[in-house]
Amino acid sequence: MLDLENKLEQYFGYASFRTGQREIIEDVLAGKDVLGILPTGSGKSICYQLPARLLTGTVVVISPLISLMIDQVKQLKATGFKEVIAINSFMNRVEKERALQQLSAYRLIYVSPEMLKNESFLKELLNCSVSLFVVDEAHCISQWGHEFRPDYLKLHETIERLNHPPILALSATATPEVQMDIEHQLRSKHMVKHVYPMDRTNISFVVKSCEDEQEKKDYLVHLLQSFPVPTMIYFSSKKTAEKVAHELMRQLPCVRVAFYHGGMDQTDRVLIQQQFMNQQLDVICCTSAFGMGINKQDIRLVVHFHLPTQLESFIQELGRAGRDGKSSVSLVLTAPNDDYLPKVLLEGELPKKEDIDLLFYDLKDVEECEVPFQQIEEKGWLNEIQLRFIQYQLENHAMLKNGRILYNRNKWKTVKQAIIQVITSRQVYKQMKLTQLLDWVSENGCRRKSLFSSFQKEVQEPRYHCCDYCDFSFDDWLPEYEKQVTPSMNWQKRLQKILHQQ
Repeated sequence: MLDLENKLEQYFGYASFRTGQREIIEDVLAGKDVLGILPTGSGKSICYQLPARLLTGTVVVISPLISLMIDQVKQLKATGFKEVIAINSFMNRVEKERALQQLSAYRLIYVSPEMLKNESFLKELLNCSVSLFVVDEAHCISQWGHEFRPDYLKLHETIERLNHPPILALSATATPEVQMDIEHQLRSKHMVKHVYPMDRTNISFVVKSCEDEQEKKDYLVHLLQSFPVPTMIYFSSKKTAEKVAHELMRQLPCVRVAFYHGGMDQTDRVLIQQQFMNQQLDVICCTSAFGMGINKQDIRLVVHFHLPTQLESFIQELGRAGRDGKSSVSLVLTAPNDDYLPKVLLEGELPKKEDIDLLFYDLKDVEECEVPFQQIEEKGWLNEIQLRFIQYQLENHAMLKNGRILYNRNKWKTVKQAIIQVITSRQVYKQMKLTQLLDWVSENGCRRKSLFSSFQKEVQEPRYHCCDYCDFSFDDWLPEYEKQVTPSMNWQKRLQKILHQQ
């Protein structure tokens, strides 16, 4: 019998498993398909990183973010595990070619779902003996797959081409409905479920009502003056994230602040992430592009300046707080009309019925023809997310192959109605998810109980104070943190200095 505790200590230096890890790993090693739902910060990655050391063959991990892949590869190599690689767009052509030539030598390979479209990569992967197919942050299948990243809905095709290796799907936020969607999309018929409570007992919940955006900013300044703790502030607007970051830099010169969003250069993003991880930054003003899988233990405060579009996103983001188990806070700042921005974001994720009607309007008198998909891209009225949605739908209905639309007037009438039906269904679903979040914000009761009621039957007893409705007040909060003796330059000045020296 394999001594898993001994292997855990040998490879990772941990004396014992956290809740759920051992049970999941045992089923993985037994060759079963497994769905693991563990709270944020519970060490989900061990559930496939340890099997990668023990199984023969290659473990493939589908990961949503490049920064997350890079961080995990770096950590694994620091433990002495060298046969690990992340294939991503940071690599130049020579590095990619070398990696593909040596792919079978790696025991753990991180890739994005989009990389599986690359036939050169897939060809080399088929030459590997894949012993485990992992979908990390598996809620992305349901949360992103239907619009934003439809390649998540094609993972089952790769699994089939790899001759159905055992599957491990991991997430921190999945309702029973999302769990069913994950199983369905991965085409797993017998998935063993390990579902553990999601609420983190060391996080207290606060909702602060403000008059307007300016009062939100004023309150942030006051809070960070009182509590100079490692902090993440979430925004739904890149512009506002930058604006508030600059304002905090100006008003709090001793607090090291940076902003982070998907519109920035990748090199800058990686630099900021590393600075935050290495205690060189105190506060990050970020969009949802930052944070997934970030394993910084001592974040004490997670603030939502703007509301996300669903409870799952909110729980994922607040879960960055207090991974060391110490008292931490999730703070939501609200103001009148705060529902406007998430509604706008939701509207932009799907094309409108009129967009679908106009898609092939110029071909209404043509019986049959081939059209490059690029022509739709060049029309200019659809954003990138909407184009991906349409591309996936056309592929799904066998109307798009190798970048060319196989247009048939009679078939398009049927397909168009099917696509419009999907859009209507998704719009209703997304509005329902947003309403759940808005209802929680205005809840007149225990915030912990109402937040997790959709995910689990019982809520655990909080280790510290529960929420502002029950017993929490910032006046009584005594967070543990390392005080900084001298301020350091912000990331922009640091980068300028490095470039100047070169």
